[in-house]
Amino acid sequence: MAQELLSTFSNELGKVTLSPEHKTAGHFQIELEDQLIWCRKRDGGFPDVKTLKQRIRDTIAPERDLGHLEDPTSDLH
Repeated sequence: MAQELLSTFSNELGKVTLSPEHKTAGHFQIELEDQLIWCRKRDGGFPDVKTLKQRIRDTIAPERDLGHLEDPTSDLH
């Protein structure tokens, strides 16, 4: 997922950081600066790439077209 985000948002994202927290087993969140983009407990599991890219795009570049990901018949995971 990190590589997908860096490839898609190479001009907008400077880096993607993984931060393991051993104290919170089962904890999975994706944050952009101080905004929570995805939370495993809140959103019910792990995101697929399409959903994650759309949420990132909606936050940092809402005018941006994601091409084939915007096609409602696309089922890219």
